[in-house]
Amino acid sequence: MARQIKEGTGWRLGWDADAPQFQGLVGGEGWAIELTEAEWDDFCRLSVQLADTMQQMSQELMDEERLSCEVESDRLWLEAEGYPHAFSLQLILLTGRRAEGFWPATVVPELIRAAQMLKVF
Repeated sequence: MARQIKEGTGWRLGWDADAPQFQGLVGGEGWAIELTEAEWDDFCRLSVQLADTMQQMSQELMDEERLSCEVESDRLWLEAEGYPHAFSLQLILLTGRRAEGFWPATVVPELIRAAQMLKVF
């Protein structure tokens, strides 16, 4: 099974190992971006890293405090913004085609879980 699509309300992820250039797909409400394998791997790794960082920060914050954390690679930039238990995720591609995406806090936990299961990185 080379081609896989996972989706939920407000998000969509895809992987096609046989695609010549863009094997990954990330999408949200009304938008989608194809990713190279390297971009996909960075997205998966960095989104998990952000989720872990947000969770670790929960011990340092008062309940009503919001925070913003950013991570990036040579290929993409991600930002988590909100509360440790409920944060939005923004993506900006830094490669030649330049694209942006955004997922609201209500879909991020399911999105990150699906990214971890779609392709082992």
